[in-house]
Amino acid sequence: MPSQLLTAPFLLLSILVSSAASFEPLIQLPKAITTNDRKSNVDNEVFCASWHLSVETNNAGSWNKIPSRCLSFVQDYITSQRYVSDFEIVANFSLAYASSVEIAGDGKDAWIFDVDETLLTNLPYYQAHGFGSETFNETSWDAWVDLAEAPAMHASLKLYNELKRMGFKIFVLTGRSENQRNATGKNLMWAGFNGWERLLLRGPSDGGTPAIVYKSERRSVLVNEGYRIHGSSGDQWSDLLGFALAKRSFKLPNPMYYVG
Repeated sequence: MPSQLLTAPFLLLSILVSSAASFEPLIQLPKAITTNDRKSNVDNEVFCASWHLSVETNNAGSWNKIPSRCLSFVQDYITSQRYVSDFEIVANFSLAYASSVEIAGDGKDAWIFDVDETLLTNLPYYQAHGFGSETFNETSWDAWVDLAEAPAMHASLKLYNELKRMGFKIFVLTGRSENQRNATGKNLMWAGFNGWERLLLRGPSDGGTPAIVYKSERRSVLVNEGYRIHGSSGDQWSDLLGFALAKRSFKLPNPMYYVG
């Protein structure tokens, strides 16, 4: 990796990440309705819809669990036609943009996909683990990944196949670890995703690296190899922000968890 090409953006991003602990969003919910442990004069449905909006627009800052009062809201949303429709809308906008790209034909026009809650849905796992209301458990999560049974997000499968047909090179960039490569590849192919150019996972040297830095570094490698990253699809802002950015990024809905 040509380190001199990464130094400036990496230093800038490192400064931003190091200040994340003190991050205060520009737009905040009123304090009277942000505390989960006391009564509020705001209806739960209204509060949770506003909280969800703040999460999706990246105004909520970092968070570990969904508000306890929003368990029913998140469960109802993530298992509803509304979630499917929201997902399809983003996928359709992605396809419309992709259709406007002039493919050069040199094999360097690229699109990047995240895995979890982007290509694959882990709904069966989260149905058993509180839809994001429980603290993340790495052991149970790893056991779920090893099963390689996560279903496809159907809108993403359609988009994925259309992009391949158009001539885009598909890169799958996930925060999963290298020791999960076999399970991840098996799951993707079982769900109908195949023909990707490269499956990129966290190696031993990436341990502890914030997702936004790790994914930016991997995109930089692709850019340095001459790839033109036209589009990027992910359910986390850390999938999409940083440096070596795609020309267009598409944020998919996910109110269950946050990855910084």
